Amino acid sequence: MIKKLLLILFIAALPANIWAQEEDISWIDIQDLEAAMEKEPRPVLIDFYTDWCGWCKRMDKTTFIDSRLIAYLNKNFYSVKFNGEEKQTVRYRGKDFKFIAQGRRGYNELAAGFLRGKMSYPSLVIMDADYGILQTFKGYRKADELLPIVQFLGEGLYTSQTWDEFIKDWEGE
Repeated sequence: MIKKLLLILFIAALPANIWAQEEDISWIDIQDLEAAMEKEPRPVLIDFYTDWCGWCKRMDKTTFIDSRLIAYLNKNFYSVKFNGEEKQTVRYRGKDFKFIAQGRRGYNELAAGFLRGKMSYPSLVIMDADYGILQTFKGYRKADELLPIVQFLGEGLYTSQTWDEFIKDWEGE
């Protein structure tokens, strides 16, 4: 009887597993980025956030759950989440970045470096496969705004066409 019940439950759950899409962006730690890039160079999206940031939380609940964006980022990018107020020392590309207790909350030197001292959350940084910063975006972005941006920058399309040319023909694949 128990075996039959387990078999029925297994079969009932099977279609959900078969049709399930990727549910989350495959976030990696900034300290693991270099090893990943050595194996397979890719563009990088870094989401700089803080624990208290309401717009950061909203991006997590809206933008970063979009199935098209998830699929595109997971296939083509390394995606990194980094708390701009990280208190632990972070090693990145051979250098240690420390927490600076300044102002109301403080900041991590790594976030300050990427954001050029203009600490605003959320902030997104898009880099090419050679660690070159292509663009920094401040503030909340919807998935429909972010998807064409990551495609345009990540695929290097900016080298052969303008943003206006690209977006005119973009179909949101």
